[in-house]
Amino acid sequence: MATNAKNLAELLNTDTTIAVADVADGSITSAKLASGAVTTAKIADDAVSSAKLFSTNLGRRNIIVNGAMEISQRGTSATGQGASSNFLVDRFRANHNGNSAGRYTVSRVSDVHDGFSRALKFECTTADTSIAAAERFFIEQPIEGQFLQQFRKGSSDAKDFVVSFYAKANGNFTYVVGFYDADNNRTVSRTFAVTSSWQRFEINFGADTSGAFDSDAGLSLQLRWYLHAGSNYTSASLQTSWNAVNNAATAGGMTSSFFSSTSNTFFLTGVQLEVGDKGDGTSTATPFEYRNLTDELPACERYYQKSYNYGNYAGANSSAGGVMERNTNVSDISNRMDAGTRFVTRMRGTPTVTIYSLTGTVNSVSDLSTQTGHQSNQTVTSVQHRGTSGFGGLVISGGNDEGLGYQYTAEAEI
Repeated sequence: MATNAKNLAELLNTDTTIAVADVADGSITSAKLASGAVTTAKIADDAVSSAKLFSTNLGRRNIIVNGAMEISQRGTSATGQGASSNFLVDRFRANHNGNSAGRYTVSRVSDVHDGFSRALKFECTTADTSIAAAERFFIEQPIEGQFLQQFRKGSSDAKDFVVSFYAKANGNFTYVVGFYDADNNRTVSRTFAVTSSWQRFEINFGADTSGAFDSDAGLSLQLRWYLHAGSNYTSASLQTSWNAVNNAATAGGMTSSFFSSTSNTFFLTGVQLEVGDKGDGTSTATPFEYRNLTDELPACERYYQKSYNYGNYAGANSSAGGVMERNTNVSDISNRMDAGTRFVTRMRGTPTVTIYSLTGTVNSVSDLSTQTGHQSNQTVTSVQHRGTSGFGGLVISGGNDEGLGYQYTAEAEI
């Protein structure tokens, strides 16, 4: 008998319990456990981690929208970027601060790996090796506070922020990923080292018992990937625990710059943010939660949507999906139009609406006259009665016909 097995004579005499040390490794199998022997009360709090509970049907863990980069309503590529902040792939914004001369092309590309078919790609086209102190370039996803309450931030039982993502570059680079808490002006960051091969990064940023998120539709949190920064953001040691903002520590420890060479590329996909099952920094990431188009597209349309067909972009010469309005009394359409346009998804807030003629001219409608063809464009001077579910009218500079047509985009980004 193994030396750590309990002697039968001892059990028959005075001993009434078996210590952990008395049980040989592997000696208790599931077959030796009576049905119902392990009850809920016998399982210690936090003894079963989320990783051990994972199943492909355990959905809605991922707070990030469009983490697989499948939705790109604004287009699939944009060149000459870097002078101002912009979205290409839905919900992922390239944010610029300072006056970097660096420029890049951003695109959504096909790159099949680890169950993913799409990625967000940045290609440096103009280098900037003379980095001014105030320069900063990061990719971000802004998140509403009402979608973050489960982190219990600001309370004594706050939960871990667990982030996972896939990234690669054209070589070895050290960049920074982190959070900015817009409600309480707090941050936390970590470095990550990319190579020319895809890697999955899994980072636990810990819990934050200070500063609760507002529970509303406003900006509360940004998840950021820093690719370029000046000394205003890199001159102090990286802030790896939640604390008040120290700008100099925001990207401290980042030894690389995306703008160092026109050979540089950066790819990102498979982004996930989830609530840890613990609050002590030991929660682990679960596998990426895949969502199909019918779930992901409406989530994106809460922030940006369009009347165009899915594969057509703003400014296209297309009537498909467009809005057509007709009136048998031509005088009623002079210089105004009662549009009555409903959005396909209710938006986060009152959006900015941009009107395009059916031939793609911005701030215009197509004057259809009595024909179905696209006639001369009429200028739109304002969009009336905008709300989260649609808009009610247009003011146009001229035109006195019985038919008008147009496309629209609506944006309510944070």
